[in-house]
Amino acid sequence: MQAELYRNRNSVILPSISLPVDLFFIIVASIIIALSAQLAIQLPFSPVPITGQTFAILLVGAALGSRRGTAAVVTYIGQGLMGLPVFANGGAGIGHLLGPTGGYLLGFVAMAWIVGKLAERGQDREHARAWLVFLIGEIVLYVCGLTWLSTFVGNQKAITLGLIPFIPGDILKIILAGQILPTAWRFTKKNSYDQFTNT
Repeated sequence: MQAELYRNRNSVILPSISLPVDLFFIIVASIIIALSAQLAIQLPFSPVPITGQTFAILLVGAALGSRRGTAAVVTYIGQGLMGLPVFANGGAGIGHLLGPTGGYLLGFVAMAWIVGKLAERGQDREHARAWLVFLIGEIVLYVCGLTWLSTFVGNQKAITLGLIPFIPGDILKIILAGQILPTAWRFTKKNSYDQFTNT
């Protein structure tokens, strides 16, 4: 019974403790996303840059869960809309949301939610399942991003400019994220569970 209570209270690696702690996690996660956005390579043939954002959002969604992970991404986007230079290459302003890459920004919200929701169901505890979770998150991102991008460049060019160049990097991000989360679960939750059951 105690073990079941523990699992229910700890459905993600950074469970909700209190509102102030949740707000702290959300703000810190939004900063991490903003910093990862500055790890950017602007492709000369595409309006979509290669960035570290997707990797950060995969981890944020899984670590915080659907609601707090989504809140972190929304906070990050809000910071950019207020003029803070948090978007890729220090960008800011509503033009990023309304421009060709705006679908990816909205896709980040959907990605964080779906990855967080699957993580809450324990799908990030093993490597194979975690890789599938993060693949699903990437697919959701690209559905949003490419749909919006296609309104600017057409369907065929959207695939060429907004998907194909990013596949190798995203595979690497999925592999790395799928290694990190299950490993973190083993190291942190096992110790916490042992402490819980020994009290």
